Amino acid sequence: MTSPRIAFIGAGNMAASLIGGLLAQGIDASSIRASDHGAEQRAKISAEHGIETFASNAEAIQGCAVIVLAVKPQVMKDVCLDLAAHLEAGQLVVSIAAGINCASLERWLGAGAQAAPAIVRCMPNTPALLRQGVSGLYANSLVSAPQRQQAEQLLGAVGLVLWLDEEQLIDAVTAVSGSGPAYFFLLMEAMTAAGEKLGLPRDTAAQLTLHTALGAARMAVASDVDASELRRRVSSPAGTTEAAIKTFQAGGFEALVEQAMNAAAQRSTELAEQLGQ
Repeated sequence: MTSPRIAFIGAGNMAASLIGGLLAQGIDASSIRASDHGAEQRAKISAEHGIETFASNAEAIQGCAVIVLAVKPQVMKDVCLDLAAHLEAGQLVVSIAAGINCASLERWLGAGAQAAPAIVRCMPNTPALLRQGVSGLYANSLVSAPQRQQAEQLLGAVGLVLWLDEEQLIDAVTAVSGSGPAYFFLLMEAMTAAGEKLGLPRDTAAQLTLHTALGAARMAVASDVDASELRRRVSSPAGTTEAAIKTFQAGGFEALVEQAMNAAAQRSTELAEQLGQ
């Protein structure tokens, strides 16, 4: 991305994270702008990142090659309908809002626009706030190869980027990585509580849990074998780890994880239907 102008519609935490990541990659602050209805939020993001801000979304997108929709899903329809008449030919629209599919975005943004918009739909996750995220991306048929590169660099500023061939797979991405951090937080809660019941001070149990989770994730990312093999290597026959793993499995751990992720994917589909009206 050779510094095209980028406009962020919405200046919340995820937008701020993306902007910080872009600046860290060497994108000039003069190439980035943001709009937000809140004066306090505009002042905050301008002070933190040195970018130009606007109260008007229509003003913010003028002359920009990339428009990032970073507003809540509940207000996306109104935002898009207001932007439609102001879109320019060749602009790329990137949506990071959960539950809003491309068909809805195309319908709303195409109302009065000069041409149908090129859209990339993204599903980032909250570790992106620390630039440790992972995002699933899907592009509609109007997105060019250079625009795909622009979207990839944009989301790559806060973590790993993976392209999807089918939009419906966004629901699966939501179930795995979008909602995934909360699954690990729940396990951390349970392990900390169990450690405390075993007699550890709560702070000690929490630190042991958090750093074990961090170390295990780093091992898995760096390893040339999959998680099942890593688990096997630390599960000595008749040892302590095997005793714990067998207890998890006897309680239906794998089946429960599958049920939970199916529920998340189904809810993602339902939200797309509800919010896309």
